[in-house]
Amino acid sequence: MERKVFQLGDVVQMKKPHPCGTNEMEIIRMGMDIRIKCTGCQHSVLVPRAKFEKNMKKVLRAAKSGLE
Repeated sequence: MERKVFQLGDVVQMKKPHPCGTNEMEIIRMGMDIRIKCTGCQHSVLVPRAKFEKNMKKVLRAAKSGLE
C-alpha cells in the first residue's frame, strides 16, 4: 500500500466527522504525532501519525508554498 502524501498546512478530509459536524481538518503540526485543527469549530487534536494516516481520506486543499 502506498503512503499518503500530505504536508503542513494542508486541509484534509477525514473518514469520520468531528462532533461539530465537519470532516475537514487542517494540519498544523507534524512529527511522530500530527496536530490537526477542525475547520468548523477550530478545536485541535493531537493524533499519532499511524492513526492519522489510517483515518485520512484525501487532501482537499494543498498548502500554499512560499517558493512561488
